[in-house]
Amino acid sequence: VSTQSTWGYQIFTGISWQMEPIDKKKSKKKDKEEEEEEEGSEEEEEEEESFEKNPAILDKYRSAAIITSDALKFVIGLCIPGADIWEVCQKGDKKIEEEVGKVYTSKKSKVKEKGIAFPTCINVNEICGHFSPLKDESRKLVEGDLVKIDLGCHIDGFIAQIAHTIVIGADKAAKKVTAKKAEVVLAARNCYEAALRLLKEGNLNTQITKMIGQISATYKVSPLEGVLSHRVKKHMIDGDDVIINKTTTDQKVEEHKFEKFEVYVIDIILSTGEGKPKDTEQRTTVYKRALETSYSLKLKHSRSFFHTVNQKYPTMPFSIASFDDGTSARVGVAECINHDLLHIYPILAEKSGEFVAQFKATAVLLPSGTMVLNDYPFDKELYETAIKIEDKEVVDLLNTPLGRKKDQKSKDKPKKGKKEGKTEIPVPKIEAKAEEKKDVTKEAKVETKPQQKLYESFYYTCLLYTSPSPRDATLSRMPSSA
Repeated sequence: VSTQSTWGYQIFTGISWQMEPIDKKKSKKKDKEEEEEEEGSEEEEEEEESFEKNPAILDKYRSAAIITSDALKFVIGLCIPGADIWEVCQKGDKKIEEEVGKVYTSKKSKVKEKGIAFPTCINVNEICGHFSPLKDESRKLVEGDLVKIDLGCHIDGFIAQIAHTIVIGADKAAKKVTAKKAEVVLAARNCYEAALRLLKEGNLNTQITKMIGQISATYKVSPLEGVLSHRVKKHMIDGDDVIINKTTTDQKVEEHKFEKFEVYVIDIILSTGEGKPKDTEQRTTVYKRALETSYSLKLKHSRSFFHTVNQKYPTMPFSIASFDDGTSARVGVAECINHDLLHIYPILAEKSGEFVAQFKATAVLLPSGTMVLNDYPFDKELYETAIKIEDKEVVDLLNTPLGRKKDQKSKDKPKKGKKEGKTEIPVPKIEAKAEEKKDVTKEAKVETKPQQKLYESFYYTCLLYTSPSPRDATLSRMPSSA
C-alpha cells in the first residue's frame, strides 16, 4: 500500500521511497526564473558598488572618511611621552566603533555592516607598519619618537583609510624637528601631495611611482619596497589596480590609466635607510580572513576564535589584541595559519637607528576632479632642513591647488532672467482678472485624486452641455432636456 505526500513524494511503507516524476516543462521554467534572478542580483551588486549609478555610496565613503579623521585626531592627542602603545591602539579602535555606531542607525539605510577596516597601529621610528601589540608585549612612547599612526573604517563595506606621521614633543617655537627625521617626514609629505595631484583621470600609475622616486632622491631618502596604494571597492581593501611605491627587478606592477569614479587609498612610506624592510622577531597581531580557503578546525579555542572573526571581521583586517579571550586568540591564530585560513600582516622594520615616515589618505576620482576625503592638516613649520626642491616641474605640481575644479557649466550658465548679449527685460505682472480665463478642462485633466475619478464621466458630460450666457458670463445653464 502506498500514500502520496503533499510534496510529491511517493512513500512505500516499510520498504523504500522514491520521488514522483517531475514535469520537465515546469522544472525548465523554474531554472530560467532562477537564472534571471541570479543575473539580476549580480547587476544590482555592480550598481551598488558604483556611485556613478548610486550616489549614496559616495556618502558612505565620506562618512567613513570623517570618522577616520576624527579618530586620527583623537589618537594624536593620546600620543604623549609615557603613553602605552597598547592602550592608545585600544582607545583608537574603541573611538572608531563608537563613531560608527552613531551613523546609519535607521533600518531604511539598509547598512548591514560597519566598523573597523584596519586596526589602529602605532609604528615608532624604524618600525614600518602593522604594530598593534598585545598588552604584555607593548612599550611606551618617549619624547623624540617618530610615530606613524595608521587606521581605517568602513560603512557597509566602503572603506576609508588614513595615516599620519608626528614627532613626540615637537614644538615649532622651542623644539623643531631637524636632520634625518625632518628630511624623511618632509620628503614623504611632498611625495604624498604630488601623488594626490597626479591621481586624476587619464594619468598613469607609473607617473606617480616616478615622481615618488624623484622627490625621494632630492631629500636623499628611499621609498620603501613592497608598498602598494590600492584601488578599493566594496569589501575589498586590496584591489588589483595598484600604484607601487618603488619598482625593482623583482617587484613590478602593470601600467594602467586612472578612470573616473575610482577610489584609491594613497599610501606613501619613505625611509632614511635602504628602503628594504625585514621581518622582526615581534609577534604578528594583524591578520585578515582568507576567503579563498576553508577548513574544519579541530581545537575548541580555534573554532571559538574563528567564529568571532567570521562574525566581526569577515573581509577586513583585524588585530588579535582587541580580542577579550587572549588564549583563544593565540591558539586559534596558530591553527588557522597552519591551514591557510588567514593572511598575515607582519611587523616589518628598517635597520635600528633609521627613521620611517608615512602619509595615507583616501581619494575619489570624480568628473569635476579628484576629491581627497580625509586629508589631515600638516604643519611644515615644525620641520627644518636645508634641502629644498628646485625642479620646476615638481615645484609647479606641488603648487597646483588640490581638490575638485568648479563646474564650468555652472559658471557659463546665465542666471535667471539674464542672457548673454541681451538686457534684462522686466516681466509685467498679470492682473487678477486674467485668472478667470483659465481653461477648465485642462484643470480637470490635471487632477488625479482617486475620489475625483468617480465623478469624471458626469463632470465632463455637464461641461459638454454647459454654455455661458451672453448676458451674464458668470452664469451657465443646462438644457431643459438635461
